[in-house]
Amino acid sequence: MHDGIDPLNQTTIEPSRRRKGIYMLPNMITLAALFGGFYAIVMAMNGRFDLATVAIFVAMVLDSLDGRVARMTHTQSAFGEQMDSLSDMVSFGAAPALIAYVWTLNDLGRWGWIAAFVYCACAALRLARFNVNTGVVDKRFFQGLPSPAAAALVAGFIWLMTEAEIPPADVTWVMFALTLYAGLTMVTNVPFYSFKDLSLKKSVPFAAIVLVALGIAIINIHPPTVLFGLFVVYGLSGYAVYFWRKAKGRPTSVISTSTDEPDERGLHD
Repeated sequence: MHDGIDPLNQTTIEPSRRRKGIYMLPNMITLAALFGGFYAIVMAMNGRFDLATVAIFVAMVLDSLDGRVARMTHTQSAFGEQMDSLSDMVSFGAAPALIAYVWTLNDLGRWGWIAAFVYCACAALRLARFNVNTGVVDKRFFQGLPSPAAAALVAGFIWLMTEAEIPPADVTWVMFALTLYAGLTMVTNVPFYSFKDLSLKKSVPFAAIVLVALGIAIINIHPPTVLFGLFVVYGLSGYAVYFWRKAKGRPTSVISTSTDEPDERGLHD
């Protein structure tokens, strides 16, 4: 008896079709992160830069959760991966660039929108490269500054200056330089630690929980200063690792395996 054939009348039996759909939980978190980026743009247009920058950080938290939730609940999907990339482009690409431009870069004329566009374009290039390099990059490191961290540098600086009541016109060129630095660092091959080897399922010493509580307490002292400071350190850490490896004669590339795809080979140089 052959599969799909009725032995009595030899007619073909159509296999039952499985109903297709999307997983709600991880994609709802991704949509919430997307809303954070959209909300940040709207608040910047209304001059509420404090709320705009906080929305970027909220989107960062949500972005770090959707993938972990999908893996923990076994609800990973190709749709979710594409949705996550599109959400990242809005929340960590377009939103920080537009907030920085509206906040002060527009005072520089064409130089201001060029800096904002360079950041936005580099975010798109970084996300595209991340998608095609997923299978060949060492999981312990990111190839270039991840877009959420780049967004945190831009949004964190604006948040800090807003809280300190420093006029945007006084730090226009600092914002210009920081926007370019964050954007261009996203498309470098500099290795940034990914923290992906930290598992939430493994047991940890009691001291680790105490350190987490201490970290939360420190952040609450003054969130804009502490968070911006942390991401400045992280934004420089990749270059420290790069030059340390170079000085030791170790490979500086985070590409762990090679690929035979001619369209992708140039991305690994």
